[in-house]
Amino acid sequence: MIEFMQKIKQFNLFSAHEQLAFNVLPTGHVVLSYFGKKIGSHSLAYVTKDLKKASYLADTDEIIDFRLEQHPLLFPTFGNPDLRTPAFQCTFKNGSQISDFRYHSYQITHKKKIPGLPTALNQDAETLELELVDKVAHVSAIIMISVFPQYDIFTQSIKIVNHSEQSLKIDRIMSINVDFLSDKYDLLTLSGAWGRENHLERRALAPGFQGVDSKRGASSHGQNPFIALADKDADEQHGNVYSLSLIYSGDFLASAEVAMHQDTRLQIGINPFGFSWQLEAGADFNTPEAILVHSDQGLNKMTHLLHNFYSNCLVNKKFAQQKRPIVLNNWEATYLDFDKQKLIALAQEGKKLGMEMFVLDNGWFGKEKTNSTVKADLDGSVGDWQANTKKIGGSLHDLVAAINKIGLKFGLWFEPEAVSPDSDTYMEHPGWIIRTPDRKPQLIKDRYLLNLGIPEVQDFLIGVFDRFLKDTNVAYIKWDLNRNLTDSGSSALTAVQQTELGHRYVLGLYKILETVTEKYPDVMIESCAGGGGRFDAGMLPYSPQIWTSDDSDAIERLEIQRGTSMIYPCSSMSCHVSTSPNEQVGRRTNLNVRQTVAEQGILGYELDLLALNTKGKHFISHAISKYKKYRQTYQFGSLDRLPVYDPQDEYAWSKQDENHLIVSYVMVLAKPNTVPKRLRLVNLQADAIYEDVQNKQRFTGQELMSIGLVWLCHAQMKTSTHGIGSSIFCPLNSLTAGQIKNRSRTLIS
Repeated sequence: MIEFMQKIKQFNLFSAHEQLAFNVLPTGHVVLSYFGKKIGSHSLAYVTKDLKKASYLADTDEIIDFRLEQHPLLFPTFGNPDLRTPAFQCTFKNGSQISDFRYHSYQITHKKKIPGLPTALNQDAETLELELVDKVAHVSAIIMISVFPQYDIFTQSIKIVNHSEQSLKIDRIMSINVDFLSDKYDLLTLSGAWGRENHLERRALAPGFQGVDSKRGASSHGQNPFIALADKDADEQHGNVYSLSLIYSGDFLASAEVAMHQDTRLQIGINPFGFSWQLEAGADFNTPEAILVHSDQGLNKMTHLLHNFYSNCLVNKKFAQQKRPIVLNNWEATYLDFDKQKLIALAQEGKKLGMEMFVLDNGWFGKEKTNSTVKADLDGSVGDWQANTKKIGGSLHDLVAAINKIGLKFGLWFEPEAVSPDSDTYMEHPGWIIRTPDRKPQLIKDRYLLNLGIPEVQDFLIGVFDRFLKDTNVAYIKWDLNRNLTDSGSSALTAVQQTELGHRYVLGLYKILETVTEKYPDVMIESCAGGGGRFDAGMLPYSPQIWTSDDSDAIERLEIQRGTSMIYPCSSMSCHVSTSPNEQVGRRTNLNVRQTVAEQGILGYELDLLALNTKGKHFISHAISKYKKYRQTYQFGSLDRLPVYDPQDEYAWSKQDENHLIVSYVMVLAKPNTVPKRLRLVNLQADAIYEDVQNKQRFTGQELMSIGLVWLCHAQMKTSTHGIGSSIFCPLNSLTAGQIKNRSRTLIS
């Protein structure tokens, strides 16, 4: 619900349990008066009136003791007595960069899609559109703040409208600015690199500017478009957490600035580094949508809110609650060394073990050359996307039919955004790549990047997918990107538009994806960017699951998946059981451990099934059978991270829905001569009874939360809706000292 208290000029946005409140000051500045648990409809103007006078820049607008830089502003701009980092900065034709936006009007509407950008939508969502106007420049800023009542989520995007008769250049525009009147927080980000994405980083706020960003043309392996402030004592179950996320797949900036008055300015939006946008007279510009979340019960509740919101308001509704198939990907089984017979044999073995989708990865395409190696066949072929009939033993249509006959659906790998210099596509259209005309472009992995901002390139790639999805029974696309944006330049843009390239690239990507998903609604796309290089909310409407990391080592995946699943649904994390020793780090890991870690997300397999012994095949067959039986809970159950004795060495999590509870535990390094500690569960019904289906032993939810489970056990439990259930524990095989130990428990109705 959104209300406007006319007399005191206060806007209240209410969700089921949360509230945002803004007040319009007599000067026309709009300030954030409150963000947190719902407190009701009464005047909050005292929040800013009570601010103590402490500033060097006094008397804003010639009003005695009115100090703008002390106020929690909704839309701070450059050139005013608020000298903190602005949310907006532009350059006018006369060279001036000063803008001054004051409140003009408002309207309340149903939530609408942002043109050209992925947008969170729900039939109950309302939007408050606040129009702020710079009367001198004749420019409007429309602040669109939406409330999703049942999800306790707020979002914001901004539209700049140029009503003047001259163009202007947008130099900086954040999607949201949130000012906090304190600096007593920890800063949370998700950081890393290729092969170790999304590690949670937590550090105390310090005076000055801090945060994360990407300058790589994608949201990147190094940082994720997410930032949060948490109470100093906040943990998984307790304390306040305030987070911002961005529904965007390109360069971003997420920052926290602690100013001289011990307040904190939190922002997220398009990275101003290397970006500007020419806004012609009469034109408008929309920012990506930002997500604003408050949890008063620690990080687990933040996770619940974001997972529920993404799954129901952002992910394509066709797949949002659809059970995901168990995939067999041939990459680590064969790499480029395969033929039709090997692929068929793998698929047959996968079918025997219970797998459902065979995905043919890199190596299926390429120019056929006499007496050439497999690698030579691929050289110069990225961008042409023609099946190598010699390599796959006939047409792609025949291979798909053969896999389908076995009883598996078929998926296919593409790298559509790249092109090889020897490809026919590049030879015919050299102006389609990203480059500056006077410099030799960098060749990375034998690839250039196509300029997705060019309409002809968009049409070409849509045509590529038309050709394959119309003519073959392909049910699954793995969409990969294996290089970042370099040589920034476009032959299709004017000199003053060159800094628009990165954003135009992302808009072009979205246009292609939206077109393909609308034309082929039953085809699932799994996004990949060398692993998690573009694991962001902007991709979720088009690719309901994303390859979490190229590092499939189970132990490294623990930290990667812990951070990723903190904000993204488990149903979006593609997680594979791969070979041991692991190809990325060389670690040997028990198959049981690899299975348990992969079950945290969407289970798949990426190892040579033909090389497995009978014991290994039996284990996988049994594990898949169990996963299928409880797939709904594994993929869509509510995730909680559980407190452990040694957080540096142990990982534990649970998933639950109205029918089942699955509890998983991994110890990285075993300890000799120690007594197992107990693993306390969280967020159970205290008076419910949980039953282990194996031996019918029963425990109350309160017991499991207060006493907990003995580590290194596996149990299957059942809970009933009327509070009668039970729990049982039985140990799994113990590993030798120095190896990894892992145990799982399942509560099942």
